[in-house]
Amino acid sequence: MAIAQAMCNSFKKELMLGTHNFATNGNAFKLALYAEGGGGKSSTTATLGFGTTAYTTTGEIANSGSYTAGGGALTKVAPSVATSTSTATAFADFADISFTTATITAMGALIYNDTNSDKSVCVLDFTSNKTSTSGTFTVQFPTADATNAIIRIA
Repeated sequence: MAIAQAMCNSFKKELMLGTHNFATNGNAFKLALYAEGGGGKSSTTATLGFGTTAYTTTGEIANSGSYTAGGGALTKVAPSVATSTSTATAFADFADISFTTATITAMGALIYNDTNSDKSVCVLDFTSNKTSTSGTFTVQFPTADATNAIIRIA
């Protein structure tokens, strides 16, 4: 598989350097969609995973409807910390994102920091091709809590 679900290694290090700001008025984050098997703009399979360090056009899906190169802007859910008697988990999340009147087949996505040199945050593996045909393609994020949020640090 060329797209593997992963929190990017470079992102983990960059958190310690203060590169990424998830506050409401902080950095801008985007989500780009990718094909597997040469379905992207470049007819090259996307290779995304732990080692992905920045947004790439290789394997990105073609423009369609409201989807354009680079993907769409994400709306952040304010970071939070959930505590229990034995642990605390910090988490950040995003609102669902939709691309309208789009014909899209995507196997995964990359969330990246559009403010700071397109540095990668995480790769989403859809586990199979997801498709819309002249319709709405939606990426639905999990509940923003310590157990489910897309970004969690325990």
